[in-house]
Amino acid sequence: MAQTLTGKVAVVTGASRGVGQLIAIRLAEAGAAVALIARSEQALQTTAQMIQEKGGKAIVIPADVANIDSLGELKTRVEGELGQASILVNGAGVFGPIKAIRDTDSREWIETMYINAIAPFVTCQLFVGGMIDQGWGRIINVTSAASLHTPGPFYSAYATSKVTLNQFTRHLAAELNGTGVTANVIHPGEVKTEMWAYIRDSVEQMGPELEGYKQWAKWVDETGGDDPEKSADLVLKLMSDESASINGQFLWIEDGLQKPSPSW
Repeated sequence: MAQTLTGKVAVVTGASRGVGQLIAIRLAEAGAAVALIARSEQALQTTAQMIQEKGGKAIVIPADVANIDSLGELKTRVEGELGQASILVNGAGVFGPIKAIRDTDSREWIETMYINAIAPFVTCQLFVGGMIDQGWGRIINVTSAASLHTPGPFYSAYATSKVTLNQFTRHLAAELNGTGVTANVIHPGEVKTEMWAYIRDSVEQMGPELEGYKQWAKWVDETGGDDPEKSADLVLKLMSDESASINGQFLWIEDGLQKPSPSW
């Protein structure tokens, strides 16, 4: 059971939809004031309204995390309107190009790295100092089990970006030992999101090299996928005092469709 988050400030990227939106709502329900980050201001306003209707507090900060310059005012806005952040959830992510490396648009590949790995580095750098100064903080970066799988063809951008995110988080966690601040990555499970639909539609007409992804998309569809509430449950669990020793770990939702793979 998570402790109350009253008086704490959370920053959530990817808060306009899916797992990121649900995590933001659950953090607000636990008492945190939440800064909602995503590209679509209209979608963020919907999330904010859902939070406010339940008596929570949220502010909307439209930003494209692929554009590092757009994150420049993030810290100023958050601290000026809510206070110093002590919770950061990097939930924004894209799957990127599903193509052979030789045929990939380099700009799309690099953009995937920016959104999935570089932007979390920037947001962590912006807020981790304040967390250390307060003596308490929780950083949660949303990764994927794909980062643990044997490399395969046609999805190098996504897998590489998540491997990078994992290793960065481990380095950050090593620096945070003993500070009261933790940093971990979570795999949200096999959730029927817009990303799932993008993968399903993209691989449908592709060759046998992507048969594994075709079967994965079918499996998620037929089972209904994992309940996104499980991701939010895991995030809230990490807020508790009992989770203060969990640092630098790859974490799985409870009773997910996919069995946990060896990580570290």
